[in-house]
Amino acid sequence: MTALIDSHLHFWDPEARRYEWLDALPALRKRFGPDDVDPGRHELGGVVFVQADARDDEALDEVHWVQSLALESEIVRGIVAYAPVHLGAAATPNLDALAGEPLVVGVRRLLQGRPVDEIVSPALLAGVRLLAAYGLTFDVCVTHDQLPAVAQLVSACPETTFVVDHLGKPPVATGELDPWRADLARVAAAPNTLCKLSGLATEAAPGWSDADVRPYLAHALDSFGPERCMLGSDWPVATQQTTMERWFDIVLDLVSTLNAQEQDAVLRETASRSYGLSTSARDPLPRT
Repeated sequence: MTALIDSHLHFWDPEARRYEWLDALPALRKRFGPDDVDPGRHELGGVVFVQADARDDEALDEVHWVQSLALESEIVRGIVAYAPVHLGAAATPNLDALAGEPLVVGVRRLLQGRPVDEIVSPALLAGVRLLAAYGLTFDVCVTHDQLPAVAQLVSACPETTFVVDHLGKPPVATGELDPWRADLARVAAAPNTLCKLSGLATEAAPGWSDADVRPYLAHALDSFGPERCMLGSDWPVATQQTTMERWFDIVLDLVSTLNAQEQDAVLRETASRSYGLSTSARDPLPRT
């Protein structure tokens, strides 16, 4: 089998940077790096590191650290870094700095838990619109109740490419599909959106089964299409509920009825194309 691209993975070192959210998760409050990644029997051809919510003033240091890891482990192909896009035009100096980092392919500011008014605020819209000129994507991490606001955000910023993390975190634990299905479909109707097939194990109840997550994955795949869906593990956050190998098995089974080109899109090509991934840390692709 051709190697997979994991579009959503984290590394962190709590001894080097402050991650306040890890205080509530002692099992995860330790260093995770490329050497700890275990895809089981699957082969990884590359991963996209997504910012792990260190303190804002440590975000650029996090980028430099991950790029140093990439020089030791060529598995790291791209970085989605933190940027204060909620500041609007005032985010420009931060974006200028990120644009000079060879592996930075996108940015993320966590919107999960933020008021709806902030998601559609003029300042955030202005900051997100800046990304197109830098050739950077915007990862959207929200919960399902925030998806209507996300639909407004992506429509207001048509030149920016948005990547929806974890299918918008649907309520898998309760098995509810609506109104999440309609809300996600509305986001998917915007052509500048993509979706990561990731993160659902963490939203599921303890002892979850493959059948619990499959309806959500299938709807996302139908809504966005294979050419706008990408595989993601959400490792090591997901280790609370699953292994990387099991999650990959679930997505591979989901796409098994697709043709070869469509399978390749979900498992490799969508992430590689959308993020403009480097062939290796030593040979970054030019940003367009």
